[in-house]
Parts: sequence; structure tokens; C-alpha cells
Amino acid sequence: MATGMFTLAELTSLNDVQPKFRILKPWWDVFMDYLAVAMLMTAIFAGTMQLTKDQVVCLPILDSAVRLNDLRNRQRNDMHTVSQFNVLANTDKENWETKTVFLEGTSAGTPDSSLSAATHSELYSTISTDHKVMSERMSYGGRKTNLDYQQYIFINQMCYHVALPWYSKYFPYLALIHTIILMVSSNFWFKYPKTSSKIEHFTSILGKCFESPWTTKALSETACEDSEENKQRIISAKSVGKQISSSSDEGSPNPGTQMNKTGFKFSAEKTIIEAPAITILDRKDGEQAKALFEKVRKFRTHVEDSDFIYRLYVAQTIVKTAKFIFILCYTLTFVSDINFEHICKPTVEHLIGYQSFHCTHNMAFMLKKLLISYIALICVYGFVCLYTLFWLFRRSLKEYSFEKVREESSFSDIPDVKNDFAFLLHMVDQYDQLYSKRFGVFLSEVSENKLREISLNHEWTFEKLRQHVIRNAQDKQELYLFMLSGVPDAVFDLTDLEMLKLELIPEAKIPPKVSQMTNLQELHLYHCPAKIDHTAFSFLRDHLKCLHVKFIDMSEIPAWIYLLKNLRELYLIGSLSSENNKMIGLESLRELRHLKLLYIKSNLTKIPSSITEVAPHLNKLIILNDGTKLMVLNSLKKMINVTELELQNCDLERIPHAIFSLINLQELDLKSNNICAIEEIISFQHLKRLTCLKLWYNKIVNIPSSISQIKNLESLYFSHNKLESLPFALFNLQKLRYLDVSHNTISIIPMEIGFLQNLQYFLITGNRVEMLPKQLFKCVKLRTLCLGQNHIASVPEMIGQLLQLTHLELKGNSLDHLPPQLLQCRFLRKSGLIVEDHLFDALPPEVKEALNQDNTTYVSGI
Repeated sequence: MATGMFTLAELTSLNDVQPKFRILKPWWDVFMDYLAVAMLMTAIFAGTMQLTKDQVVCLPILDSAVRLNDLRNRQRNDMHTVSQFNVLANTDKENWETKTVFLEGTSAGTPDSSLSAATHSELYSTISTDHKVMSERMSYGGRKTNLDYQQYIFINQMCYHVALPWYSKYFPYLALIHTIILMVSSNFWFKYPKTSSKIEHFTSILGKCFESPWTTKALSETACEDSEENKQRIISAKSVGKQISSSSDEGSPNPGTQMNKTGFKFSAEKTIIEAPAITILDRKDGEQAKALFEKVRKFRTHVEDSDFIYRLYVAQTIVKTAKFIFILCYTLTFVSDINFEHICKPTVEHLIGYQSFHCTHNMAFMLKKLLISYIALICVYGFVCLYTLFWLFRRSLKEYSFEKVREESSFSDIPDVKNDFAFLLHMVDQYDQLYSKRFGVFLSEVSENKLREISLNHEWTFEKLRQHVIRNAQDKQELYLFMLSGVPDAVFDLTDLEMLKLELIPEAKIPPKVSQMTNLQELHLYHCPAKIDHTAFSFLRDHLKCLHVKFIDMSEIPAWIYLLKNLRELYLIGSLSSENNKMIGLESLRELRHLKLLYIKSNLTKIPSSITEVAPHLNKLIILNDGTKLMVLNSLKKMINVTELELQNCDLERIPHAIFSLINLQELDLKSNNICAIEEIISFQHLKRLTCLKLWYNKIVNIPSSISQIKNLESLYFSHNKLESLPFALFNLQKLRYLDVSHNTISIIPMEIGFLQNLQYFLITGNRVEMLPKQLFKCVKLRTLCLGQNHIASVPEMIGQLLQLTHLELKGNSLDHLPPQLLQCRFLRKSGLIVEDHLFDALPPEVKEALNQDNTTYVSGI
């Protein structure tokens, strides 16, 4: 069936929605689509009928027939009168003729002798009346109008346009236009550029999430875990009570005090139950599920910041409601204009000969019925629109809660969403709430972590992990895991592992299986806020000796590290200051009763007060600042047992006076500060145990003579300063074994250097030395002599006296040859001789042979 311009198939395609969009079509939208199709069919049917059968038939109105028109009007109201009229006109015609003959005979003078005068008069009156009426009837029914066929066609066509109301002629087309507008409005939010991409992306992701094997497995695992927990609930409570009581007997901290203070506590509601074996996903399914988590995360970020789709849907619903009111108002106004009979008065009397015509519209009955049907459909459509508005405004559709899903599953972390994301999920719920439930699985970090855990354990087997175990420089078995989604379970089967390094593993968990690793003593957590089970914590508390933690902010530091009572070494690397440069205090360290070494690499402005809690038993404190000035150092006085202190890159301008109170101090390192003068060095004479002083990478111009008062100094570092000379008092330090004055501006090595009979390491690289004094070679215990990057022109033959020499650096000088006496340095080898190649090649063959021989054996022996 066609309208002449387009086919019905083309019209219905306007309402065609791809199957994937059906989940976003609530029942009212679907119902309105069906109503629109019904209205469309009504409009097309009415239009088709008009194109094929619509016409009017007109007859002229005669002046002599006015009384007959009145009679016909009365006959319409009284069917009995119509029947009598027909009988009188047809059946009693013969009786009328008899009466007429009788009347004529009487008038001719031959009356019936049996009739009286009165009867004759009455009969005459009756016959006259009937004759007059029948004359009128016969004159209308049989009178010719003197119009031919062409004139009838002309007047019919003209009166179609003149007499018929416009609504009778254009109703089908108006209904068609209105229906198309309503259908377009219903699909506008799917086709609009700013919505279609989001909606298509959402439906695509939603379909994949619904069909993903991971969704089913995650929900089934949840049910399995819930069932397992119900079975073990009573046993769990009892076992937890035993664990708590046993841990308190062992001297563990009170959970009500320490654990609450540090923000760390263990669950006392259920024990650790070995999870049932998880079915391994197909690798392809696992990768697709990982991709879905990423897509959902990005999609949420993309759509949750606006409510454009919601506002557009509300707008199109309001438009459809307004359209319904408009159609209903004007349709009810014009419905009465569609009639069967019409009076036509065209101004064509000069052509036809008549002024008025009586016309009949043959489609009036059908069009009126179709219009009533159309109005009924419009009313139903409007009520559905009003219900849609009620649904849109009766509650907030810009918020969506997964509360039911959280209650029914173990994914308690599914976040609530808002704006367009929430609205789309509300729409989906009208189709099937199961979609949102399965979609929520991909919003849960717990679900994502479970997926990662399954994939991780499948990929990192025990055999693969064993291949990554190495033996490090400390001769310990070490495993380093970097940027994994978690810690593989097989790691805890490596029972001989001594050092475990975890870096950039945000979801690291340490399970009870760690108790199998009896040899584990050192743990590294780099940007890895590891979560730990109570049983695992108990094990690490008793066995872990060394812990390294690298972080960006304090939240990455696991709170449980402050409770490791047997910890010996703690390394903290990260920012401990806020944006306004105020110090953020560490958690309480008082439980670390055996801590000996504390290493902090941060941006401190003062030494944290919590360090004083471990001061009585702390032996080594290392603070490496990032150049931030360390101003408050008074707390150092409490660290009376510290033997090694390093304050590097702390922007110190002088040696802090608090250091002079550390009577047990043996080694002091003030590297990379801004120290210019060290007159306070005389106070070090009270530190009887000080043997190593490192003042390198500063701005020291000279060394005061009071340095000779530090009688027990064995190592002295002054490299990378601004020294121009070495004082005589320096060479009174008879115990000095290591002297580093490299990278200064020293031009002369004093002859008094010969007094340092115990000197084993002398470094003066990168200065302006031109000549080597003979007294230097009286330091016969020298093993390392670094003279590179100077202006030395020759090396004395006395170098052969350094029998213990193993490392000699001469590169970067003005030498033209090397003395053959190097042969007497029996421990010197080519690997320990740092010199230009041409100088080495110029040596006598026997010297080169001696330097080359047995090199590997010597090195290994050393």
C-alpha cells in the first residue's frame, strides 16, 4: 500500500531501532512505538482511501421544492411518515385516479345518487388536497434540471474545494505528519551527535559485560564464598578467640590502643579460610574481561560528569506531550466539520443556471470513524507521555545505587554512579534489572582484583618464579617482582627465599602462606601498600629483620609495619611533608623495640618526634633530605646510643651542636650540605669514639688546625670542597688510614704527609698538584693512591717502596713515561693501574708481563 510519495516500508524504517538498543527502551517507549505505528497505519489508510474514492456528488436546489424539503426533513424524524409517503406515491396511485374520475364525473353533472351533498363536498375536498400534494411530489421527482453530464462533473469538482471543510480534505496528511514527528521525537536521543556515541558505547559495553564468562564466574564465586562462610561461621568465631588470646599472651600490642592509634587492625569476625579452587578462565576470556574493566572505567569517567542525555530525554518527552495536547485540542475542534451533507453556493450561476447545490461527501462516514480512532490513539499516547513525565520527575534519576547488588554479593565496593551514567542504568532496569547487576561486577575493584589474581596465578607458576630467583651481592636468594597485578600465590611456596622485593603492585596481599617462608628476613615494598592477614602478620612480626618502604605519600605506608617488634632495620623513602611544607609525623615507633637502623629519605624540616621513641636503642640514623633545610635538631641529643649518623643534603650551613652530645658516635656523615666553615670541629675532641668524619660535597675553604684534637680519627673525607691547602695539624692524626681530599684546588702535598704511617688510602684526584714529595712514599702501608687529573710531570722511582699498593691512578696528568720500579709493587696489576694506554705500552716488557700475569687469580684472592 503506497501513499504516492513513499512506501509504508520506508515509513516504518523511521522507527526501526537496532536490537542492541532495546535494553534502553522501557515499556512506555515500546508502547508508544506501537501506538505510533497504529496512528501511521490509520493515516496511511485514510490517505489511500481519499486518493482513490474521495469525492462529492452535488444536485441543484430548486425553488419549487422548498415545501418538499420541509416534508423530507420531517420524514427524517418520522420513519412512519416516510412509509406513508411511499405508499401514497406508488401503491395508491390507482385509487387517486379513481377519485379524480369520480370528481370529474360529479362536476360534469352526473353525481352518484347514493351520495349526499355533504359527502360529496367532503370527498371533493379530500381528492383536491391529495391531488395538490401528489402534484408537488410528482413535480420534484420527475422535473428535469436541464444539466448535462459535464456540468455535473464540473460542479462536483468545484464544490469539493468550495463546500468541503479543509479538515475533511487534509486530515489524513496532517495525521501522517504528526505521527512522523512523534516517531522522530522518540528516536531523537539515539541519533543526536552528543548522545549517540555515548549510548552506542554503553550498549556495546553492557552487552559484553552481560555475556562475559567472567561475570558468571565472579557471581558464582561469590555464592560459593558465602556458602563457605556460613558453614565456617561458628568455627571462625572460636578460632579467632583463640588466636587473639594466644597473641596477647605472646606480648602483642593491645588492639584497643596501638592498633587503633596506627589506624591498623585485624578483623576479628572471621578467620582465614583457604579459598576454594577457582576455575581458571580461558586466556582469551580473561584478556577480554580485563579490557572490559578498563573500558568501563574510562566510560564512567566520560559520561558521569554530565547529564545531557537525561535532559534531552526529558525535553523530547515534554515535546511529545505538548504535541499530544496540541493535536487533541484542534482535532476535537474540527471533528464536527466532517459531515455527509453540505450546501454549496459557488458563483457560477451564469454557467450552470443554479445558485445553490446540495452535495454529499461519500467518504465522510469513513473519515469520521478513522478520525475518532486517531483521537483515541492520540489520547492513549498522551497518557503514556504523562506517565513518562511522572516517572522522570518522581525521583532522582541522576543517582543510581548498587545497594541491592552489594547486599547480594561480596562486591561491597561497587560505587554508586550519577548523572547520565545513572540515567542509562535506570533505563536498563526497566528492561531487565539483571543487566545492571551483571554490569556492576565490572565496577568493583574487588572483582577486578579477583580476575587479576586468577590470571596472575595462572601465568606466574612456581617454575617460572623459580627462574627469576637470583643470588644477590649479599649472597642472599632474592626475588624481584615489578608491576604485577598482585603477588602470585606460588611466591609463598619458595621456602628458601631470603629477600622479597615488590614494586608497583598496588593490590599486594600477604596471605597466611607466608609462614612457610621461614628463611625470609628482608622485605621491600616500593609503592606497594601491601595488605596483610592476621596470621601472616604474626609470622612477619617474629621473623622479619629488614624492611624497605618506598612511597609517594604517607597513605602508602602499611600501618602494620609499626608493629613489627623484631624488626632490626627500617628504610623509609618518600615525602613526609605536606604541600605547605609542614611536617607530617610518622606513626608511633615505640613497638619497634629492637630497631637498630633507621633510614629516612624524604624532605624533612625537623627530625620526627616519633624517632625519639626508638632513640635509646637506635644505633644508626640516616636522613637524606632532598635539599629541604633541616632546622630543628635538638632531638638528636636523646640518641645517646647512636654510633652512626648521616645528615645528607639537609642544607646545613654549620655542624649542628646537638651532634656534640652523642658520646657514642663513631661515624658522622654530613655530605652534600652548604657548610663553609668548620671551626666547631674542635668540639669533636669530646667524642672519644669518633673514627670517621665525612664532610664531603660542601663548600669548606680551609681545615682548622684544631682537627688534630680528634685523636681517634681513622677516616677523613674532604672531597668536593674548596680547599686550597692542607694544614700541618692534619698530619698529626697518627691513626688516620683513609684520607680523601679529591676534587679541590690543592696545589701542594705537604711533606708532613710522611708522618701518616698508617695511611692506606690517599685520594687527591682532581686537584692542581704538580710534584709528588718523596715523603709520600714513606707511607709504606698505602694500598690505594689516586693522583689522577692533576699536573704531575713525573712519578719518582721511590714508588717502588709501596709494596702493598694495589690501586694506582695516574690518568689525566702530564706524564711522559712511567718508572719501571712499578715492578716492585708486587700486588699491583694492570686492572689496578689507571693510566693512558701509550704510557703502559712504553713500559719494559718484563714490567708489563708482571702487571698482566695471574691477574684473575689475584683478584679472586683479594
